[in-house]
Amino acid sequence: MSRSQGSSSSLKRKRPGLSSPSQSLTDHERKLYDVIRSKKDMGIWTRDMKKETNLPDNVVNKSLKALHAKNLIKEVVNIQNKGRKHYMATEFQPSKELTGGSWYVAGSLDTDFIRSLRMFCVKYIAEEKVATVEKVTELIRGNGAFAVEVTKQQVEEIVRALVLDDEVMEVQSNGMGEFGSVPVGNVCYKCAGKGHGGGVKAIIGAMASIPCGVCPRISLCTPDGVISPRTCVYYTKWLDF
Repeated sequence: MSRSQGSSSSLKRKRPGLSSPSQSLTDHERKLYDVIRSKKDMGIWTRDMKKETNLPDNVVNKSLKALHAKNLIKEVVNIQNKGRKHYMATEFQPSKELTGGSWYVAGSLDTDFIRSLRMFCVKYIAEEKVATVEKVTELIRGNGAFAVEVTKQQVEEIVRALVLDDEVMEVQSNGMGEFGSVPVGNVCYKCAGKGHGGGVKAIIGAMASIPCGVCPRISLCTPDGVISPRTCVYYTKWLDF
């Protein structure tokens, strides 16, 4: 099971050698292969390749089988249209637009992985009282709970979801008290609500971390300006808390 974060360039080119199967293609197979290969890591739906090549259905189907048998193309899952047959050249890896990225395995959302990662994020933020994404990532990687390496991006996406779900809150460090290990102004997270260090301590922490005190744009903030307490999401979250 692979959840590696591919680079922005997911292309893995392999120049065909003299003995490459692509050297022995029929005219129809070559035409179809060139169209498929031109789509790189996005691949192409069978209906679209028929339109682009103007080849009859039976010729396309026969050519697809031949190309597949020669290991020149592969069928991939498009999470947006799982019922459609989608093909790409074997030298490319499917883009995140097709696979859904690191949260999907074989075209299906990996709910167990997401659920476990959410649990560990909340656990470590609660234990640390205040934690950055980098700290949570470090702790998760160190616990050995996952067979794959959890990335900072994955943790960041989970933490953002937890903020939207009101399970944790995003604050900025003021460098004092429980924020002592986080540089002033850096974004960090702490658990919100009951059961995770709430009550009086949480209220004190929220008062100590009032966003205005560490806002780098405080000098530009005015009641009716572009930057204003009325439009500041951090100030609104602090008031709601």
